[in-house]
Amino acid sequence: MEKIWNFKPTPATVEEQATVQTLEKELTVNQAMATMLWQRGIHSFDEAKHFFRPSLSDLHDPFLMKDMEIAVNRLLLAIEKNEKIVIFGDYDVDGTTAVALFYGYLFEHYQNIAYYNPDRYKEGYGISTMGIDWAAAEGATLMISLDCGIKSIDKIAYAKEKHGIEFIICDHHEPGDELPDAVAVLDPKRTDCPYPFKELTGNGVGFKLLTAFCLKKGIALDGLFQYLDLAMVSIASDIVPIVGENRILAYHGLKKINENPRIGLKALKQVSGFMGEMTIENVVFVLGPRINAAGRIKHAKAAVELLLSDNLEEAIEFAYAIQEHNTQRRELDASITEQALAMIQNDPWIFSEAKSTVLFNEGWHKGVIGIVASRCIENYYRPTVIFTLSKENEAAGSARSVPGFDLYKAIEACSQHLIQFGGHMHAAGMTIAVENIEAFRRAFDEQVVKNTNEEILTPKINVDLDLPISEISPKFYRILKQMAPFGPHNMQPVFVSKNLTLASDPRILKEKHLKLEILDETTGAVLSAIGFGIAEKYYSGLKNGDNFSMAYSIEENTFRDKTTLQLFIRDIKFE
Repeated sequence: MEKIWNFKPTPATVEEQATVQTLEKELTVNQAMATMLWQRGIHSFDEAKHFFRPSLSDLHDPFLMKDMEIAVNRLLLAIEKNEKIVIFGDYDVDGTTAVALFYGYLFEHYQNIAYYNPDRYKEGYGISTMGIDWAAAEGATLMISLDCGIKSIDKIAYAKEKHGIEFIICDHHEPGDELPDAVAVLDPKRTDCPYPFKELTGNGVGFKLLTAFCLKKGIALDGLFQYLDLAMVSIASDIVPIVGENRILAYHGLKKINENPRIGLKALKQVSGFMGEMTIENVVFVLGPRINAAGRIKHAKAAVELLLSDNLEEAIEFAYAIQEHNTQRRELDASITEQALAMIQNDPWIFSEAKSTVLFNEGWHKGVIGIVASRCIENYYRPTVIFTLSKENEAAGSARSVPGFDLYKAIEACSQHLIQFGGHMHAAGMTIAVENIEAFRRAFDEQVVKNTNEEILTPKINVDLDLPISEISPKFYRILKQMAPFGPHNMQPVFVSKNLTLASDPRILKEKHLKLEILDETTGAVLSAIGFGIAEKYYSGLKNGDNFSMAYSIEENTFRDKTTLQLFIRDIKFE
């Protein structure tokens, strides 16, 4: 599928160009670097300082969040009265890291607590009756939910009426028109919440509650900051914007995981075989799937136990068990993705007429349908929902979107066909009666047709700058690297270079990867470039000697203890 190269705006007015020139001078960087900072809304030396050196002192006052004062006072009352507190977290990476962070830190100050993660298959997403009954049996009078609860109106009413259990909700998903009857509902996405940063993870909201707890008790925050590696893993894995508070938390969390990781994360790194310094991308592809695998294949409790472990030998044993789960997940993922792609190809309506993909197979593994939805989008670039049977006559669905299409609003517009749903603009989950899937499929496609166009449904590469190859140098990369951590709203810079020349014939590695040596005709230097899984698409044109332009990012490659710059190929266009 041909990709659109979207070039970001560059300074056009005299004032904008003057700002870039000032940044060049004050930061002693070249024009390309100053322009990229300007593109990211950094227009002064002071803003650049905060960007390059995120400070924990710049985190917002937690009491700016609606209901925070009420939540902290209820937590302190529970501690004063020695009430049993149960921490309830979702089964994904955000939920399990949130439980590990909240339980792990609070246990240092108060021991009459327990934690609970629901079973993905027996209980499903969110607060469950089974979890509430378990908490009641444990003698709990207060439950704190993390990464879930904003729509659990019936469950929270059940807890209060049946067991006398009160709730503090820490969530970051979109609320409905009605909020649950909890003691406090912490969610920056509440329409009445004045908190200045709206994109915290569920883990992040829990972190803010603990910050408020520390401030109320006069406890130094240093101990809580030791859990920032867990906050960072949730930020990376939940694919939230890495700006504002998320950037600060991710920056310091990455620093901790690279310098002094907690034992559970150290064990996961070791078992995965990962070497070197971790980036956000490494966390997404190395740590996140392994933590998720516990909840997908077995039970999320195993992930929390690993993250709370203080024994390396024990942690490595846990990590190996999760590694096995992750291997099973990858096998299921590959098999089900193959089946899903075949269904698309064999369904004339989905393949040629529909603007969305909605598939159902009662035998698919519920734990991987979200991953399969993402895989389908990689092949057929359009909003996708994958359903599988969850219990008799009822299906669970996982949905993923493409940039520019609000998935949550589309699903909300089709909610008459659903039993329940939740999520945000880019990803969502739902349950549905099996007999309603076809009606939902048609209604969902109508929403996609209504709210998209050909451009939205065409894959894009957002390009920062048109950059001559000659400007790429070790110094340029050193400064570029300091723009990390990269992620949504602060993506790794992508460049385009035109009229490129190869220094030697292109090579194919492992029958599918492409390796190039690109000649810098200005200096005579040669830069290596690699692209994964793209050899079939581009090799012939390159072999023929056709002129080409290339979209790429810049990385380091270490081989035999020697580190060099390498271009990571995003796309190639022949001229």
